[in-house]
Amino acid sequence: MMDLMIADTIDQQRREIFQTCRRVVVKIGSAVLTSPRGLNRVMVHRLGDQIAELHGQGVKVVVVSSGAISSGMKKLGLNERPKSIPYKQATAALGQSFLMQAWEEAFDKHDLLAAQILLTAEDLADRKRYLNARNTLETLLEWKVIPIVNENDTVAVEEIKFGDNDQLAVLIAGLVGADIIVNLTDIEGLYDSDPRVSPSARLISTVEKIDSRVLACASNECTAFGTGGMISKLMAAKKAMSIGVPMIIASGRERDVLLRLFLGADIGTLFLPKGRVYSGKKVWLAHLPHPAGDLVIDDGAVKAIVAKGKSLLPVGIKEVRGNFDEGAPVRCLDEKGKVIAIGLTNYRSGDIEKIKGRHTTEIDKVLGHKHFDEVIHRNNLALLVEQEQIQQVQRKEAS
Repeated sequence: MMDLMIADTIDQQRREIFQTCRRVVVKIGSAVLTSPRGLNRVMVHRLGDQIAELHGQGVKVVVVSSGAISSGMKKLGLNERPKSIPYKQATAALGQSFLMQAWEEAFDKHDLLAAQILLTAEDLADRKRYLNARNTLETLLEWKVIPIVNENDTVAVEEIKFGDNDQLAVLIAGLVGADIIVNLTDIEGLYDSDPRVSPSARLISTVEKIDSRVLACASNECTAFGTGGMISKLMAAKKAMSIGVPMIIASGRERDVLLRLFLGADIGTLFLPKGRVYSGKKVWLAHLPHPAGDLVIDDGAVKAIVAKGKSLLPVGIKEVRGNFDEGAPVRCLDEKGKVIAIGLTNYRSGDIEKIKGRHTTEIDKVLGHKHFDEVIHRNNLALLVEQEQIQQVQRKEAS
């Protein structure tokens, strides 16, 4: 009886999420958009028809579309994904134009415009460029244009790559304040075992916590045309849940999948967030691709940040790693090396090295000036520990 009550509650949550959704990020993988003959234009048009219908219902849609490299591969007659950066970049340059042309044609018949946005991780790591990207997306949505976002594989190198579009979709969701991420792939969702090798595999309808048991269900296999498998999607779902955004993994090949989801159909695997909900600057901080350095902090500072929501003071800092300026994003690590939080520092690394372990009253004496008591103010600090770890620290602090 209890299981039935829980199931009914979750089904109601699913319906409410889609009924109240006004902004959605739809990520579509290469395995959905491509076929052995190249870009699957029929599939692009099918999904475009559904997105246009949602748009007509007042839902603002941002599409994160894979398929540039795989489109280029087929045009070049390649059977395997290029391995070198120059080959990937050239293949993406060839395929991206075909991909955008297909999306433009799919929306043109509905009198809708599509806009291409190509990003690298470096674009979103820089606060000003992040805000520029957000402003561009907001303007396009205001104009009722469908943004088509992809990683800029033409110029991206390993140091500035997101890794795959699963991760990019989460960042875009935070960027535009999406109500949900719909991740369309070539399988129906997360199974308790690999359905490609196990006939008895069962689809998991809802996940409320991504732990070792959930990860064990995933396969890290990926197709010849894509970069991510189910592990990548689970990591993306975990990030989405950490900022309070639900995510659903479903088959993009299923007929009218988007429309059925918005009608409340129980298809795919829904990842339901719990706990904190970040917005604005803290979303950016929580998933910043490349922090400028690290601060190792003691147990007292960990408790103050995690259990009490306090700022980071110099007295709690044990070690400074890296060279960075004021305003740089840096990670806070505990003494075992675990990442606790990330935030914007009020002091450059050389000054923090001088004041670490000292009380705030000593800052002016050591540096000759004191602009802030805090090395990182709590308003510029995003926690990266799991919710249960926060509760554990809070219980330990209370005892």
